[in-house]
Amino acid sequence: MTLGGHLAELRRRLLVAAAALLAGMIVAFVLTDPIIFVLTEPIRAVAEARGDDFAVLNFETITSAFDLRLRIAFSIGLLLSAPVWLWQAWAFLMPGLSRREIRYTVGFLAAAIPLFFAGCAAGCLMMPHIIEMMATFVPEQGAQFYTASYYYDFVFKLLIIVGISFVLPVFLVALNLAGVVTGRTILRGWRVAILVATVFAAVATPAADVGSMLLLGGMLVALFFAAALLSLLFDRRRATRAAASEARIA
Repeated sequence: MTLGGHLAELRRRLLVAAAALLAGMIVAFVLTDPIIFVLTEPIRAVAEARGDDFAVLNFETITSAFDLRLRIAFSIGLLLSAPVWLWQAWAFLMPGLSRREIRYTVGFLAAAIPLFFAGCAAGCLMMPHIIEMMATFVPEQGAQFYTASYYYDFVFKLLIIVGISFVLPVFLVALNLAGVVTGRTILRGWRVAILVATVFAAVATPAADVGSMLLLGGMLVALFFAAALLSLLFDRRRATRAAASEARIA
């Protein structure tokens, strides 16, 4: 294809992806009420424990409630339309990839996507505990007013950060498959990995919530060792194939 043909193809696929995103946002906007109900469950738990007037989700401007629903609709719509825009991106790039690159890309996505959602699920399990833990530091004579935009940013960023952290071991395996690092090299860095996982968990969770920090750090360390073990297996398989190839040549 000519450059103009590639640009026309890119425009067509972007329009299809944008249309899918818009459709997903419309569906998600209708579902914002149950989504907000689930997200604000920790606030209701805090209010039940400390009094109904202690914890409230606060909308500080006239349009903040609509803005919150629109932001939720965009995030959920992006997830709902993911099969469409992922396929459009894949279909645009696939003709320029070799068979080996296609196989590696499919394997990467097949591992990364479930791990990302597993990380988001772990973030969902941690989020109520973090919010309830932080509410215990509010004095008895005080009240906890959660600004809607800040509350959503906190929940969204927590889920994204934990989700991405679960995908990082897949990048290690990808580097191993590309021949950049060996499994032994990855495994030798276990001390650094534990330190980085601990620091990351401490930054991603409140300082007072030791349980969530240990849970997140432990899962990241386990994923690191799983990536190292998988890389060692790939190294052994490559070494076996190389030995067999040399034996045939001899």
